[in-house]
Amino acid sequence: MDTGRPASYSGLADKTVFITGGGSGIGAAFTRAFAGQRARVGFVDIAEDASQSLVAEIQKETGTAPLFIACDLRDIAALQAAIEKIRIELGDIGVLINNAANDERHTMERVTPAYWDERIAVNVRHMFFAAQTVAPQMKRLGGGAIINLGSIIWRVKQPGLPVYNVAKASITGLTRVLAREFGHLGIRVNTLSPGAVWTERQIKLWYTPEFEKEVMAGQCLKTRVLPSDIANMALFLASEAAEKCTAQDFIVDAGWS
Repeated sequence: MDTGRPASYSGLADKTVFITGGGSGIGAAFTRAFAGQRARVGFVDIAEDASQSLVAEIQKETGTAPLFIACDLRDIAALQAAIEKIRIELGDIGVLINNAANDERHTMERVTPAYWDERIAVNVRHMFFAAQTVAPQMKRLGGGAIINLGSIIWRVKQPGLPVYNVAKASITGLTRVLAREFGHLGIRVNTLSPGAVWTERQIKLWYTPEFEKEVMAGQCLKTRVLPSDIANMALFLASEAAEKCTAQDFIVDAGWS
C-alpha cells in the first residue's frame, strides 16, 4: 500500500501547477500530491477514463477538482492550446511537471525511422515545447520550477527498449540546457529520475517475482519505491525549500543505480 505522507509546503498553496500525463501511475501521484498542497492543478493525459476518475476522487477528498484536458502530446499544437487554457482558467503556471512517457518494450531490430520519431515524440519532444510555452508565464511570476522526469534505466543499461533509453538519457541534457537558458528569469530546472516504481501498470506488465528479486538485489534499501516517493521529491523540488537547486538530476531509486 502506498502510504507516504508528504511534507507541507505552504508556498505551493494557490500556485498553478501543470502536469503532463497526470491521470495515472506516477503522474496521478503528482496530481494528488500537489492538490493536497492546495495548489491549482491542471493536467493533460491521453487516458480519459482514468483521468476523469482521478478528478472525481480528488474532488471528493479535497473539495476542489483539478482541471483535466484530454491531449495527445505528440500533437504540440494541442499541448500548447491546453497550456493556454490552463493559464486562462487557473492563472500563470509556476510549476511544470514534464512527466508523460511510455516505456513500450522494443528490440533493436524492430526500430524503424518512423518508430524512432514516434517514440521520441512520446518521451521527450513535448518536454521542450512545454517548457518553451510556460517560460513567459514564469517570467511574469518572477520565477518558477520545471521538473523533467528522467529515469535510471539508461544508467543500469537495461536492454529491450533502446529508444526509450536514449530518450531518457537525453532528458539530463535537456534539463541542463534549460537551466542555463532560463536561470536569469529565476526559473529552476531539474531532472527527477525514478528507479523501479511499483505502479499498477508496471506490476501488470513487467514486475514479475523474478524481476523484483533482481531489483532488490540491486537496491541498497530492500523496499519498494512507490509513486508517492517520487511525488514527495517533486513537491520539494517545486517548493521554496529547493530555491538553490537547478540543473541537477535527483535520483529516487533506493540506491539501485
